[in-house]
Amino acid sequence: MKAVLKKGVAVFTPQGFLDGNNTSELLSIDDIESAINLKADMILVSLKKVIFFNKNGLDAFTKLFHAVRKKNHSIVGFCDYDAIKYDAIRKFFGDQIDFSLYKTSDIASLFSSGFKETDKTVLLYSPDKSQRTAMAIDLHDGGYNPIVAQTEEEFNDKASKKELYDYIIDLTYLGHMGQKIATRVAGNAIIYTVSQFLDAEINDKFNIEYHKNSLNVGFRLFIFDAYKTISMNVHALNFFSKLASSAAEYNATISIVGMSFNKTPESFKETLEDSGIIFYEQMDDILQNKELLKELGASSASNIKNKRTINKQTVTELPSFISATVGTIEMMTNAKAIKNGVKIDNIFIDDKKDKIASSIGYYGDLDGMVILVFPIIIAKKACELLIGEQTDDIELILDTLAELVNIVGGKIKTLLADENINVNITLPRTYGNIDSLLEVIENKKGVQVDLSFNDDKFLFFLTR
Repeated sequence: MKAVLKKGVAVFTPQGFLDGNNTSELLSIDDIESAINLKADMILVSLKKVIFFNKNGLDAFTKLFHAVRKKNHSIVGFCDYDAIKYDAIRKFFGDQIDFSLYKTSDIASLFSSGFKETDKTVLLYSPDKSQRTAMAIDLHDGGYNPIVAQTEEEFNDKASKKELYDYIIDLTYLGHMGQKIATRVAGNAIIYTVSQFLDAEINDKFNIEYHKNSLNVGFRLFIFDAYKTISMNVHALNFFSKLASSAAEYNATISIVGMSFNKTPESFKETLEDSGIIFYEQMDDILQNKELLKELGASSASNIKNKRTINKQTVTELPSFISATVGTIEMMTNAKAIKNGVKIDNIFIDDKKDKIASSIGYYGDLDGMVILVFPIIIAKKACELLIGEQTDDIELILDTLAELVNIVGGKIKTLLADENINVNITLPRTYGNIDSLLEVIENKKGVQVDLSFNDDKFLFFLTR
């Protein structure tokens, strides 16, 4: 099968059935190599002539793509589908999806570096806020004017006025923007979802490395959403008890919400409460109580276990970290970064007034965290596109800033992968005041890079 190059995108168009049995007949490594030779930075399979597909059929294609993606870092995925096919793909792969989905090949071309238009207005929507942010940043970087709908109702209303937009994007997923962690964050609390019967398997299913790195970044409140949990046995009891014990070393809180003890001994609850775990009936009991949320998640003890110094390997990769950060903020603020100085020491912030911060952790072949300290004026400007308007709502700015920093983390992950360094990233943690940040990174040495955007000082800090 030969690819057709369209607006910088190489598109394969198989026909009939995709069930995994006929993949070699439809597509080969040589076919994909020929697409790469066309200088396409995006290689997609069109589903418009596919009558039927299953997960095996899609897996067979993505495995071929991944084999060559390592050579030239092409974006791979599928295009030209309807809502039914899109929902089927998302159901097949869930949170493990690592390829991109574009409703049409024309939409895909908007994200290709091989095809750019100027002064085009693009309406976009995704129910996933991180995806909305990623698409808006990517489009803005490409010279488009993205209009971000915050709700499905807003999107449907605006999409009905088609004449106002050059392109309208929905049913699209950017799988190349970094990883999708099976957790969520609300009010600077990490929320894990557990269900059914909890037994010894929870030790295997729970990503303890991700949890440890979230602690290292500065998260101090972890909530287990247990509404769908039927019961737990002694193995799960021991898991939670150990987790609470390790959390205590960071002055962190573990909470379980919605857990029914109809089929679990009440003595288990007493044991867990003695270990420091707090139970709540409803999630809103925590998330809608700002004072309680602050009390449970704001205090930040210094990291006793993690008095690690910055190492040579991390410093060597500093350009990748700086490039991902500066490039994103320059593009969002339309201001050029000026480097004012670099040093290896404890973080130093000479003026904490009118500043907010965010941190994101990474772990794998390298481990550590990136801390970004924003003057509020830069944060407002950087988030304005994503919010859709100017605002002084600090909570909204912090929430949007987290999404922006999540994109920076995804770009860091991609740039390191280009150097054959594989890392995962945590969710971002935000700080409405600098003192809370300083408690987390007390006595941590790292690389500090002082920058300025339009004379407003910005601080980048890389540490372990």
